[in-house]
Parts: sequence; C-alpha cells; structure tokens
Amino acid sequence: MAAEHPAPAAPNLFFLSAALGKPLLDRQGERLGTVKDLIVRLGPDRYPPVAGLVARTQGRDVFIPRAQVAALGREGARLASERLSLRRFARRDNEVLLGKDVLDRQLIDVNGRRVVRVNDLQLAEIDGEYRLVGVDIGGRALLRRLAPARLSRRTLAGDLIDWGDLEYFASHAPEVRLRVSHERVAKLHPVEIARLVDALSYRQGVEVIEALDDETAAETLQEMHEERQADIVGELDEERAADILEEMDAGDAADILQDLSDEKAEDLLERMEADDQQDVRELLEYAEDTAGGIMTNSFVTVPVDLTVGEALGHVRTLEEEPDLLYYLYVVPAPGSWRLLGAVSLRDLLVRSRHETPLREVMATELVTARPGDEARAVARQIADYNLIAVPVVDDEGDIVGVVTVDDAMDLVLPEEWRPTLPKVFR
Repeated sequence: MAAEHPAPAAPNLFFLSAALGKPLLDRQGERLGTVKDLIVRLGPDRYPPVAGLVARTQGRDVFIPRAQVAALGREGARLASERLSLRRFARRDNEVLLGKDVLDRQLIDVNGRRVVRVNDLQLAEIDGEYRLVGVDIGGRALLRRLAPARLSRRTLAGDLIDWGDLEYFASHAPEVRLRVSHERVAKLHPVEIARLVDALSYRQGVEVIEALDDETAAETLQEMHEERQADIVGELDEERAADILEEMDAGDAADILQDLSDEKAEDLLERMEADDQQDVRELLEYAEDTAGGIMTNSFVTVPVDLTVGEALGHVRTLEEEPDLLYYLYVVPAPGSWRLLGAVSLRDLLVRSRHETPLREVMATELVTARPGDEARAVARQIADYNLIAVPVVDDEGDIVGVVTVDDAMDLVLPEEWRPTLPKVFR
C-alpha cells in the first residue's frame, strides 16, 4: 500500500491590521510589549521582505530586526530569544513603515492604470521570509480594521491587488532616502500618465513627472487639466522645468507660463534655449481669450514658385514637425511671411502630380483670423467650416500663427469630454 503524502501546509497569510497592536512575546511566551509597526525594505524584489518590526515596550519604541523574530502573524510576534534589546528605532535607506508610510496612502496600480488607496496590507511567509505581497483596496478592509472581532473569517476577504503591480511614492516617506524609479509608469501612454497625475496630489504628481524623460514629461503635461499644469511645473526644479517647456508646443508652454507668477515665468523663460524662448515670448504678447492667445506659431510655409514634388521634398527636410501638420502655407519666397494661400498635404500626395506648380493647386480664398479676434469666435469658425486649422494673420497680411481644431475643441467642448477625443481633436 502506497504511503500517503501529507497535504502541504497552508501558507501563513495575514493582514497588517491583524498584527498591529498585538502582543510581542519572548521565547517563553512572556509578554514584552506590543507590535506597533512592521518595516519592509523596498528594492528589486517583487515582494519586499520584512526587515524587522517596531515594538512599544517600557514606554519607548524599539527596533527588533527580522533575525530575532521567530514568528509573526495575526496573533502578534514572538522572539527567538528571551532578551530584548532596547535600541531605539531608526530607519535605514529604502525602509518604510507599513502602518505609517503605506497604510491609507495612494499608490499607482500600473496594470489597472488607476490610483488606489491602501486600506490594508497582506503579508505572507515565503521560504522562511515574511514578505509584503498584496494591498487590499476594498471597503471590507476598513471594516476589518474598525471592528475585527465582529467579522467572520469569510467576511475578511477583500479586493486585493498584487504588490508587484503597484508603484510606491518616495514622498510618502520623506524621512528616508528611497529609490523609486516609476519606470513602469513611464512606459504608459502620456494620456494614461496624465490621468494618473491628475488624480494624485501635487507632490506625488511632481514625483511622477520628474521620473519621466523630457519629451514624455512634456507630452504628459500637455494632456493634463490646465489648472494642474502650472501647479506641477511650479514645483519642479527650475532647470528641469525649462527643459520640459522646450519640448512642448510653444502655445502650450505659453499657456502654462501665463498661469505662473510673472517672476516665476520670467525665470523659466530665461533658462530656455534662445529659439524656444523667442517662440514662447511672441505668444505671451497676446491675451489668453484671443486668437493670438490660443494659436500656435509652429506651422510650415513653402515658397509659391515650387512644384508639388519640391514642396513635398521641403516637408521631408524639416528638422521639427508641428504637432498638427495638415496644411502648408504658401508665401512669396523664403523668409517672407505674407500669406498667399494654403494647400493640404492630402491634395499634394493624392490629387496632384509632382511636376504641377504649387500655385495651381493652392487655395487662395481662405478663412483667416486676426490675433485680436475673440478665441471662441475663431473656434466657432473652425466648427462651422469644418476646418482642421485657421491661419492667423496680422494687419500686413503676414501669417503669425495657426489656431488648430484641437485648441478650438478645448474651448467649445465640456472638459470631461476632452481626454476621450483623438489627438487631432485635442
């Protein structure tokens, strides 16, 4: 008869709320104090190990390293020895207190693309180590903490998220130095990052933006709610903020600077590269509620004496392309800004032969705006004529900017609709 194999022991799983406030016992079972908090060391491990615990004994908080803990769980903690060192607690780098620094805090659920609140923490004994394995974000976790004696074991089940799918914030534990890269958040689309940052506190939002490269940070800021953009930029290191503004469309950068104090805006402008600084300063001359205030000065002009093929070749040689490249604006010659007409890239690519002169395919009857026109009136023009963009010209007939459909939609659509629209409409 074959020998029966014993069933594997159930893993030692417990919630932080069940362990806090429970007795600290010595090896003989004599009570020495109470468990006040658990310490984990954040690092490369998916499930960070418990580095020790903080106990309250004889009126003081003392640190007990993991090596001296024989057992830990919902009944409290038991030491491996009969003696307790009264060394005062002091944290080391990358160590956080679960009760103080993690419980009731906000974290990022990377897979869920959402911000969650920690209502409880789940720990497990894995290969002899106690590790942080999950976060309970459900309402039952709060009940478990408020009235643990009244809840059945079955009721204790909650809404758990694997710790490995979450990102912590260094700003939650400013007393210690934490290495938190936010590299997984940085891999998300800027629209998704923007929604996360909008849901975070300013300090946490700044932490996320600081973790991104300049280009991604710029794209993320451009997708955020306007009232948040200036607050985030205002909290960044000045040199870093200037670098990010340089990566943004000049119109978006100008919008942010207009919401900062004059002193702060001027400081950031002075730190920007000369060309980028000039583009932004030109836009800052206009009031926010005018066509000049919502236009971008990032557009493409081509001389009128080119052929269709030469115009397309000119586009291919651009060092920087505008965010919205749909029309080419025709001028008399290089260096001139007098607007003669416009032609869409679609017409050049699909409907025209390469040898056709540009002047034969360009449109000369254009809907235009003046820099001082009311912004909402220009937005209505774009909607009424079903346009992608409207050129803004000065009294001399020179093109000074372009109001795009994205900027128009920001004025006429409810704010909650904007993040759901394709990029060309935002």
